[in-house]
Amino acid sequence: MSITVNSQLSKVLSRNLESIASNTDGSWANLGAELVYTQDWAGRFLTFYWQHPDSLSINTDQIVASLNQDDSFVPVDKVAYLQKLQQVMTTLLPERCQFWFNYQQYLYEFDVTITPVMPSLGNAAATVLVMGRLLQIVEKNQGILAPLSTTVSDLALRSQQHQKIVNRLTSSIRRTLDLDVIWQQTVDSLGEALHLDRCIICPYKPGAKSVKVIAEYHKPSITSMLGLEIDINSEPGLVETLYTLKPVVVESQHPYFQKGRILVAVTCHQDQPNGIIALTLRDECKSLTAEELELAKEAADQLGTAIAHATLYQELGIARFQAEEATRRKSEFLANVSHEIRTPLNGIMGFLKLILDEMTDSVEEEREYLEESHKLSVHLFAIIQDILDFAKIEAGKTDLELSSVNLGELFADVSNSMRLQAEQKNLSFQTFLPDTADEIIVFGDYLRLKQVMINLVGNAIKFTHEGGITLNADVVRKKIRFQDKEFPGMVKVRVADTGIGVSLDKQDKLFQSFSQVDGSRTRQYGGTGLGLAISQKLVEAMGGEVHFYSLGEGLGSTVTFTVPLYQQPVLS
Repeated sequence: MSITVNSQLSKVLSRNLESIASNTDGSWANLGAELVYTQDWAGRFLTFYWQHPDSLSINTDQIVASLNQDDSFVPVDKVAYLQKLQQVMTTLLPERCQFWFNYQQYLYEFDVTITPVMPSLGNAAATVLVMGRLLQIVEKNQGILAPLSTTVSDLALRSQQHQKIVNRLTSSIRRTLDLDVIWQQTVDSLGEALHLDRCIICPYKPGAKSVKVIAEYHKPSITSMLGLEIDINSEPGLVETLYTLKPVVVESQHPYFQKGRILVAVTCHQDQPNGIIALTLRDECKSLTAEELELAKEAADQLGTAIAHATLYQELGIARFQAEEATRRKSEFLANVSHEIRTPLNGIMGFLKLILDEMTDSVEEEREYLEESHKLSVHLFAIIQDILDFAKIEAGKTDLELSSVNLGELFADVSNSMRLQAEQKNLSFQTFLPDTADEIIVFGDYLRLKQVMINLVGNAIKFTHEGGITLNADVVRKKIRFQDKEFPGMVKVRVADTGIGVSLDKQDKLFQSFSQVDGSRTRQYGGTGLGLAISQKLVEAMGGEVHFYSLGEGLGSTVTFTVPLYQQPVLS
């Protein structure tokens, strides 16, 4: 149907518009829209056409007769609708939006485009053309969008309140880059403003099978979910919101939500999910309008952006701290190493100077000075060798010749090199190999494995004053892959001592580059502090792992490393 309503303002319409509006044979239908009408500045209808389904049994004549008399067909949110109308007339720019309209026992949601009817030159626009497409129809007394007690005005008021809550929330979370504050501020704001039973937030990483509750608002009478792991696949709402990136209202299967209806939304940044928020719905909100769901998505997107920015800031802060810490460790390392280099070098120069100046009293004393010079030169060479080895490893230029290595021969070689050093400190030195009927063959670089073992045994001797050192090995029958090859197992080599040990709070520094556990200990025992770091990198390059164990100071230490087993030995 088509109708023209008498109005003094109709004179501002263009001739073409008047021509279409004056036709009562359905000319508006030619525009292809379900709903077409014109209105003036005050929202009064000038023309009206609505192509509605017959199944609704709407009395068309009644709509036509009462358009401007009893508000029989009106927007739910009159204020917002009229503001949008007047904005279009002022800016002369079309707007597309969604509005709910009320008629009898139904609520109709339309996607509408509001277009200004261009006035003659020099005049202000006073009329708009509205074209709409029906999105959904709700029968009020069925409570699809709201229960029986909720009126149209209640619905509009609720949407306005939700908009204010979202505005306050987004304004609040933008003021901080502290991720923990953002999490907690969000659940507290939503929980208190909406009087919720529960509201939770879980960080999410793409591909994760579960999420953990890291912030929560809940009533004192119900059990907290904080720290709880939730299996994503067990909650259909989580799966759906992660797939669609849209808020959903579902019946929760989780016992902590008492199997009630919840709103679940995914927080996103640049269409990448980074968190999940879930909240219980009150009775009057258990079904949300499309506008409210869109509002929830907007809030989730704002929160997702805040999370992304805070995460980036946090990561930058950690990276900056790590860089500063690495610089500090390098400075301390250089200071210690320069001392370690100067000490033997000064000794060598001093002894040789005495010999050259013929300051020795006998041939025996001259030989003693030469022996001390040689000992100091060996120590200096070891320091320089550590530095050069570490530099090559860091630069990725370590050449390994991986092949079969006889473990028995390796143990004998290390024992011959280190036993005298242990005996000079009155320490016992024992080696044990697995009880096998044949030789144990491992896969690695013989010289580098020997270097690692000498490093570990040398440290054990250096930091042990009484007792002794034990070097042993075990065969672990567990298939491993290294360099696209499968090996039948591995050998775990263990170096244990009864020395000074390391306190639990300092053990994490042992494998850090340029880090030494204690500056005073370094001055007392000497060395660069690179031994364990070098050993770890060499072992990892050969497909193994290094681990350190100590129960505390004065309780000894144990260092283990693994190496692939080249062939399975026959155990006795």
